[in-house]
This record gives sequence, structure tokens and C-alpha cells, in this order.
Amino acid sequence: MKKTNLLVTISLICAIGFSFGQRKKKDAVEVQTTEVIAQTPKLVVGIVVDQMRYDYLTRFWGQYGEGGFKRMVNEGFNCKNHHFNYAPTSTGPGHASVYTGTSPAMHGIIGNDWYDKETDKMVYCAGDDSMTSVGTNSAAGQMSPHRMLTTTVTDQLRLHTQQRGKVIGVALKDRGAILPAGHSANAAYWFEGGTTGNWITSSYYMDALPQWVVDFNASDAVEQYKKPWTTLRPIETYVESGTDANTYEGLQKGETTTTFPHDLPKLWEDNGEFELLRRSPYGNSMTTDFALAALEGEDLGKDAITDFLAVSYSSTDYVGHFYGVNSKEIEDTYIRLDQDLARLFSELDEKVGEGEYTVFLTADHAAINVPAYLQDQKIPAGYLDMNGMKEKFNEFLKYKYGTTDMVKNLSNYQLFLDHRILDNLDIDIVIAQEEMAKELLSYEGIGQVYTGHQMWANEYTRGIPYILQNGYNQKRSGDVLIVPSPGFISYGRTGSTHGSPQIYDTHAPLLLFGKGIKQGSTVNRTEIPDIAPTISALLGIAFPNGTTGKPIGEVLEF
Repeated sequence: MKKTNLLVTISLICAIGFSFGQRKKKDAVEVQTTEVIAQTPKLVVGIVVDQMRYDYLTRFWGQYGEGGFKRMVNEGFNCKNHHFNYAPTSTGPGHASVYTGTSPAMHGIIGNDWYDKETDKMVYCAGDDSMTSVGTNSAAGQMSPHRMLTTTVTDQLRLHTQQRGKVIGVALKDRGAILPAGHSANAAYWFEGGTTGNWITSSYYMDALPQWVVDFNASDAVEQYKKPWTTLRPIETYVESGTDANTYEGLQKGETTTTFPHDLPKLWEDNGEFELLRRSPYGNSMTTDFALAALEGEDLGKDAITDFLAVSYSSTDYVGHFYGVNSKEIEDTYIRLDQDLARLFSELDEKVGEGEYTVFLTADHAAINVPAYLQDQKIPAGYLDMNGMKEKFNEFLKYKYGTTDMVKNLSNYQLFLDHRILDNLDIDIVIAQEEMAKELLSYEGIGQVYTGHQMWANEYTRGIPYILQNGYNQKRSGDVLIVPSPGFISYGRTGSTHGSPQIYDTHAPLLLFGKGIKQGSTVNRTEIPDIAPTISALLGIAFPNGTTGKPIGEVLEF
């Protein structure tokens, strides 16, 4: 009997212990789940570097300090195989895609400018004649995000926090500030340039500039950059770029050589005054100055409700277009941008708190090397003779159909047809698309051509047609899509450009660091639309309503 009682007692003790252990384990799981259900950084900073190729990280690595790009890589996460999954790869679509978590097929920003089939005219991605300028008497502030058809991660943050989380967009380019800030932002500011050198906005956001912007414009914060552009370090140490004197770079009005130094004060009046600063690294420094003023003036990151500062660095694009991706100028611009990033992060450490903010950095597109330079290196490359092609194509149209009237527009490598005229001529639209595509494919420098019907009828999962389809918006895109051969562009013979679905235009950086971000890297393919859902998952907020990307799980700490 005693033995039986002893066994019962032992069993009860074990049961109680097991139950306690299970409860303890369950409690621990509940506590852990509560802790990682969402991260709450005081501030998210989204950085888009206009026209940044991924290899600018590796090429200039030895020139960077410890506080900018290297800090992001060493303390955060580096997505080494990050790509745009659509074309055209240009500024408007790029900024929209980063923040909406989808591509032009869904968000509708199919170019910087595009032919609008409903109004029969070209439209600008951020243009809005119903708005008035704020901070200037010019039309430079008649802007809004109304042509972007979906929400952004910044919109979702505003909705999630009942409009208490602030969102501010800053860039030299209006579209670089407006599209990231989204539809419900507190403000977006951009640089007017010209004779004023002021930061302005639109009546979409406010009726008058806040006092901190008025004070910034009244200061010498911009005027201080009216100075010669010399290399930050001895030019002989810039071995990561080509020769300084060459025929691949643009020449400023008033200059007789493409070489350093560039005497901006001397060139001032002949080159648009403050506009000249855009084509120098000083434009990025001005952007950093204004972003830090916004951080202070808007009290960003001061409480437990997450705010969002969207900063786009546009001068990298202006310099790349003018001087090319292999120039001493582009190298100096990135070395100086690295210092601006270090300055930004240092201020965030001080004003928001180290470990209290989250940052991502990416690009809106990459860029091609100057084809003339590639040709001199015996690499296949060239320039499209667009005028010659148009003339030849018109001859084809007259011979085939008796008229050229059915072609309404050619832009962004897309041909827009007048379907009513084709119907009146009893010409099947699908057959016409295919016949025109075959004709264009025969032209020099054209690598591939696809039709609108193919975009409608198929679901592509890889290669060039996959990229084109993600950029194809059924209501806004054209009837025939043209793809230049690798290395071929429609551009001048100096400077670099972008816009194609080729890999030199799609491979861009994605760096993340700060609260909620792991240390590490991946060579798995990630895509631009993955950024917004990744940040949304980190914050525990709803994804933008057109999201087609997916969160990058390797990046997040939970």
C-alpha cells in the first residue's frame, strides 16, 4: 500500500512538473511571439540612389570610409543579386516600384513621360495641372502622385498609424520625392534650381512652406556649393575609373576640356546657374543638408510611432548621364556620396538613436557603359539610328497599308497604334502588331521585339519577355515593344543612359541595416518589388495594395 502511494505521489509530482514545464514553455513562446510580431523603429529611412549600378559598391570599395556604404554592408545585409524585374528602367517607374512593391504593370508609372492613349498627348509621371506651386512662382510645383495607381509602403504606414506616423519625401527631382512619399504623405520637397536654388513643394501637400523650409531657403545652405568641383582626393589615386581626358564625356558650356577641375562659378550663368549643381556631387550634399533639416524641422523619430524619411540622391544620375559610368567624375561623386551617407547616419545616431532606426538603400535603375568606349575596347555596342529607323518604318507602312496614320506615337521603345484606323481599314490588330514587330526586328541594333498581344496572351516567367511583361500596363502601354541589342542605346555619343531590360540596367544594390535587420548577405535573386513588402513585414503593417513582390526572409531578424 505504501509502495502504491509512493508511486501515485511520484506520478502526481511528475505530472505537475510536466504541466508546469509545459506552461512555462508556452509562456516563453507567447512572450517571444509578442516580442517579434513587429519591429517598431522610431524612423525608417529609405534611400534611392539614382542610376547606381551594383558594381559601384565593389569598384570603389577601397575608396569608401567606414561610416557610409561599408557601415551598411558590415552591420547590415547585402543583397548581391538584386534586379529590376521590369522595363523601362527609368526614374519614375523605379521610385514607384521600390515603394509600391510592384511593377508598372500594376502601379501604372510606365515611364518618366509616356503617351497617354486617352488624351492623345504625352504626360509626365508626377505632373498635375490641377495643383499650384508652393514656394515658387513658376510651374515647377504643379505636381502630385495622382498617376500612381496603387499605395506605397509609406501610405500603408500612414494608414496603420492613423496618420500619426509622419512621412516626408526629399529629392532634387520632383518625381524622386513625390512617388516614394506616396499619396498620403505629410510632405514632399524638391529642388527648383534655376536662378532661385530653393526647395519647393505642391499645394497637394500644403498651402505654404513650413517655417523651417523658409529658413533653409533664406540661408546660404545651397549657395555654399557654388564653388569649383575638384576631386576629393588626389586624382592619381582614382585608378578605378578611366582617363580624365577622353571623348566619352560631355562638355559643359564654357569648358574646353572634360578634365578636372570644373570651375562651377565660372560656368554658372552659361549652364543654368543652380541647375549646374545637379550635375555635380554637391547636389547630393545639398540633399543631405535638406534631409537633416527635415529630420529636425519635422521632429522625425522623436516618439514610439514610426516615421518615414524617403531620400533620393539624384545627382548620381545627372553626373552619370553627362560623364558616363567609367568617368573620374562618377568615381568622385560616389566617394563624396559615401561621406554624405556617413554624415546622415551619424546624425541619425545622435538625433534618433543608434539601433532605433532602420535604413534601406537601393537604386531606381542602373546604367550602361558608354557604347563608344565599349567599341574602343572591342566589345559589341552601338547607337540606334532612330531617325533612320522611323524613315524606313514609314516606308514600310506606306507600302504595306497605304498610310502611316495608324501609328500615333513611338516612345519608351514602344509603338502606339490607332486601333480605330486599323478597324476602319479592316486590318486585324494582332496581325498588324506581328507584321510591324517582324519589320522592326530586321533593323540594325534591335535585338528582340514583342507585341501587346503576346503580353496579353502569355505568362512569362523568365528572360526578357518576363521583364517586359512586368512593365506592361494593359491600359497604358503600347502595341509593339522594342528591345535594343545588348550594348546598343538611343542616346548621344557621350555619357551613359538606361531604360532597357538588359542586365546592366537591372542590376542594382540593396543594402539594409538597423533595427530588425540581420547581418549577412545573399546571392539569391531578389527583385525591386520585394523591398516594400520586406519593410512592411518588418513593421507589421499591411502590404501596399498592389504588391506582387515578396518579403526577403533572410534579411529580417524574426
